[in-house]
Amino acid sequence: MRGLELADIHWRAGEIVVRGKGKTRDRLPLPQDVGEALAAYLSQDRAQSPDRHVFLRVRAPRRAIGRASSISVIVSRALQRAGLDPPLKGAYLLRHSLATEMLRGGAKMTEIAQVLRHRRLQTTEIYAKVDLVGLRALAPPWPGKGDEQ
Repeated sequence: MRGLELADIHWRAGEIVVRGKGKTRDRLPLPQDVGEALAAYLSQDRAQSPDRHVFLRVRAPRRAIGRASSISVIVSRALQRAGLDPPLKGAYLLRHSLATEMLRGGAKMTEIAQVLRHRRLQTTEIYAKVDLVGLRALAPPWPGKGDEQ
């Protein structure tokens, strides 16, 4: 999302254009709560700048966030300030958390793959393996001794 530009937000259509690897562009739905958060950020918190990127550096010069690794640094620092020490610490944590929450909320793997923009379902299935709590809820109890059926 660091490359997101103001023209990528299609408010009336409720869509957002996301750029990916290999110059791919995907149109995704813009959920109402995300749209409201973006609108609040743009009207209240985003610094005035001629730069057309949505997210800008906090410190001058007010321009787009430079490298992709900058997002990982921002996430890592926020975790440190919050006193959290999860196993994943960079930008990947955001994607992982989203996928895990969607899975726990009952989303299908195809839906998660679409949101994460995975081209192969096998890539998305990695998240199912990590959600042990969700997997345990799906698994029937193992028949033990004395369970005559």
